[in-house]
Amino acid sequence: MAGTFYGIGVGPGDPELLTMKAVNTIRKVDVLIAPKTEKKDGSVAYNIAKPYLRDDVEIVYQVFPMVKHFEESTEAWEANMKEILGFLEAGKNVGFLTLGDAMFFSTYIYVFRLLEKKGVNIETIPGIPAFIAIGSHLGWPIVEGNDVLSIIPATADKETIEKVMSVSDNVVLMKVYKNFPEIADLLVENKMIDNAVMVSRVGMPDEERIDDILARKDQPVNYLSTVLARRTPEK
Repeated sequence: MAGTFYGIGVGPGDPELLTMKAVNTIRKVDVLIAPKTEKKDGSVAYNIAKPYLRDDVEIVYQVFPMVKHFEESTEAWEANMKEILGFLEAGKNVGFLTLGDAMFFSTYIYVFRLLEKKGVNIETIPGIPAFIAIGSHLGWPIVEGNDVLSIIPATADKETIEKVMSVSDNVVLMKVYKNFPEIADLLVENKMIDNAVMVSRVGMPDEERIDDILARKDQPVNYLSTVLARRTPEK
């Protein structure tokens, strides 16, 4: 009998933020896939899940290239899928660890789509996204009343970001590491800079909170950084 493939959201960084279902799933799988990029050693998701691993679980690191258009660079993804299929066909249950939530800006989504086409039995375990953890951690209401909240990937083109910010009361800006100076300027233009905060690596030992975003405008930003901002009310 073929095994089951589990996508497991491990949350933003604090191992205590995993759901009970995520922990129970991690403890019952035979193989755990720990995704990583070509540029980094180890896996952040693996480190978060590490306290809950069985001694006999098999850890498999898979490299997933960071590409803008997934469909244009599928060779590595296909190879990883075949490796996963091999485990499943051998009757092993396989877990795939992913930061935050499995269906929210995650590498898992692409793997899910590939395996779904193969008729694999799949179960996805939700996790806490970074911006939700940041809001609770800082006592920062993310959205309330009739406010309009927009979640914006900062990797989108500038025109799209400008349009969305212009009609939003509150914004969550993800992936700000690539064009942080431009994002800082847009927060100023949209009267959000006075009510903005950026947190890097939330829930991890080296977590950092940045309240004066303009002062950090020209400095490098960690990959795992998220900005929460709200529009300053008109006087």
